[in-house]
Amino acid sequence: MSNTEIGAIKSLLQETAKSLKGHARRLFMARTVKDVFEGVTSRAAQEMGWNRATISKGLHELSSGVECADGRKGLTGRKPAEAHLPNLLTDIRDLVDSQSQTDARFRTHRLYTRMSAAEVRRQLHEKKGYPKEILPSAETIRCKLNMLGYHPVRVQKTQVKKRSPKRMPSSKKSNAFARKPHSPKTNC
Repeated sequence: MSNTEIGAIKSLLQETAKSLKGHARRLFMARTVKDVFEGVTSRAAQEMGWNRATISKGLHELSSGVECADGRKGLTGRKPAEAHLPNLLTDIRDLVDSQSQTDARFRTHRLYTRMSAAEVRRQLHEKKGYPKEILPSAETIRCKLNMLGYHPVRVQKTQVKKRSPKRMPSSKKSNAFARKPHSPKTNC
């Protein structure tokens, strides 16, 4: 093969590897290394510009047939509070439903609650029996309230809009100070 043909094949392999993601990319790289480079990862890494650790992981996946779980959402990292306390969201909903109301003007479907996140945390401890040590922080509970659709805001009563402004006695056009014609005084 000529150098141009080798360069074209090399660029085709690199573009194909770039277009794939995750497990499929590692399998493609492993098959390429196995078939083209006789399984030598260092030579494939030098020629193709691929990461040797990625190639090694792909070769391991190819030989074992099992996909490696790495860095994908949900498989690593800290679990949410619901994973540790499975009834937490339903208990929060039970506490907050009685203290919430919809938008007073019915413009949105948001639910406003009078309870703060710290108050919800305190009531979870007192009414639902959660130990304080395992309860999430007030900030986490605030995030859970927002996730459930509750917005902890001071609820205000709606005020009736006045239809017409009332005339003040100090205004010149007020009825109280309007000049009335003098009637003659009579002593009757």
